Amino acid sequence: MSVTLCVLLWPHPGAAAALVAYEDQVLALVPGHGGRVLQRARSDGADGQPLEIQLLEFGSEAELSGYMSDDRRLSLAGDRDRAIARTEVITVNLIQSGWPADPGLLAGPGGA
Repeated sequence: MSVTLCVLLWPHPGAAAALVAYEDQVLALVPGHGGRVLQRARSDGADGQPLEIQLLEFGSEAELSGYMSDDRRLSLAGDRDRAIARTEVITVNLIQSGWPADPGLLAGPGGA
């Protein structure tokens, strides 16, 4: 079963460029582990927002595990520690892009 992740990344002060450079390197490894970078987006990082948001998809937990334990990725841990202050990873399910996907979700408690 595939695994889709939403990854939120915050840089250390003054390390935005280092965060982007690190992510460029490690995300290049994703396809070699059966994964895909579905989307990368950036904010200005203001008001406590993450600088970078990523959607990643792997064909299985084993492929994700292989990526996470890749020696090339692990060898960059020092770069990561210098660049990234905070990371949040959320397992998500992608939904169809039609709006609204489920009108019941918009109705709130008690329905429409």
